[in-house]
Amino acid sequence: MSGIVSYGAYVPLWRLSRDAIANAWGRQSLGGERSVANNDEDTVTMSVEAVIDCLQNIDRYSIDGLYFASTTPPFKEKQCAALIAAAADLGTNIVTADFGNSLRAGTSAFRAAMDAVNSGAAKNIVVVAADCRLAYPRSDHEQNFGDAASALLISSTGKPIATIEGSHAIANEMYDVWRLDKDTFVQSWEDRFIIEHGYLENASKAISGLLKKMNLSPETITKAVLYGPNARTQQQLASKVKFDPKTQLQDLLISKMGVCGCAHTLFMLIAALEEAKGGDSLLVASYGDGSDAFLVRVTDEVQKIKNARRGAKGHLALRQSLPSYEKFLSYRGILEPQPGEPFRLFPSSSASWRERNSSIRFHGSKCQSCGVITYPIQRICYTCQSKDNYEEVRLSDQKGKIFTFTLDNLAGRSDDPVVPQVVIESDLEKARLYSLMTDFDAKAINIGMPVEMTFRRIYEGAGMYNYFWKCRPVR
Repeated sequence: MSGIVSYGAYVPLWRLSRDAIANAWGRQSLGGERSVANNDEDTVTMSVEAVIDCLQNIDRYSIDGLYFASTTPPFKEKQCAALIAAAADLGTNIVTADFGNSLRAGTSAFRAAMDAVNSGAAKNIVVVAADCRLAYPRSDHEQNFGDAASALLISSTGKPIATIEGSHAIANEMYDVWRLDKDTFVQSWEDRFIIEHGYLENASKAISGLLKKMNLSPETITKAVLYGPNARTQQQLASKVKFDPKTQLQDLLISKMGVCGCAHTLFMLIAALEEAKGGDSLLVASYGDGSDAFLVRVTDEVQKIKNARRGAKGHLALRQSLPSYEKFLSYRGILEPQPGEPFRLFPSSSASWRERNSSIRFHGSKCQSCGVITYPIQRICYTCQSKDNYEEVRLSDQKGKIFTFTLDNLAGRSDDPVVPQVVIESDLEKARLYSLMTDFDAKAINIGMPVEMTFRRIYEGAGMYNYFWKCRPVR
């Protein structure tokens, strides 16, 4: 039987108070704050962070599949899963697939991974879901939505922290929340209709169907991990299917980060696993064009990976306040700021392909004659001049310190006017490399400052998005 062996998560550093959103429009605040992806982040970069968090102390070349789920992928025709797998430095002989078009995409990918592992088609599959949805300005959705990513490793070989005991699915066709191929913002129908005939009706059918199939009663469930568009309707669903909202219902986390699309159900599951103990039973239910429900049984192994990952709890604790609502609009591309100095580069598909190990996998070369590490990969060692005598080494998971830096006040955008350009001395053999910095306080940057690497979108050109690794202050 397949099981969950590991988990990982990612929440962007920035949080925007809902009061700031409400004040901008002279309307009522829903309270709390929402997570906001930086202007160089998207669902691919957030997924890379979550996958790397999930695979702490796990051999990345043991993974034979990666499934990516999102309703907001950066590409309409190009597989994101393959890009995420490369940035996470997984092997190339793996199965990759993208899931989308529904808020249920995360649990659809989870189910597909579970089926693949149970059938023997794969042994270790990472499921990662991420969303960064746009809502109409001034709408409730604008306050309620958040940005995040969730990752789970489904395996038949490792010692599971939780097993998937059973599942039940409901499919439903209706226009409740949707986005056409030409739409920028999420559309929705009247709330009462959506909640009554969409969410409550279908999620309760999936949950009741699973309990009946497994011959269980609601009181035997330790935690009900129920997706909900808001806390009130989540509690309505819990009461409808006879769960106690006070003792059995997993926190929706809406006050801390918002509802994060198809990543949210899996994120709540990760949060539940961080608090669970061996023997606990979790009922997990998603919603979107129907509902998926799963029975998850926690094992004693869950204690061994707690505190070994940032996970949901760690990332929620790492936060900085976004200074203004206008900056949020700029980050999401709704409000165009004065552009900065343009990149004077001409992207090339063939050059990108040739340099993919350096730029996407973030490999350097280690000379096998003298041991010096250089980045990017060099065929000729600049220390001993030996040629083609090197091995590739991964630098993306290495921390380092700032060796020197400069603050460029001309190259930035009007909303982020400063661009720190940094030379890092890596903890791995003191290799030095040049990098841009992100998620920073310009006044706090100093020589010797500890930094870590993060995969980000650099710029757009020639009809392509260009990704590369930046550094950020260690979190």
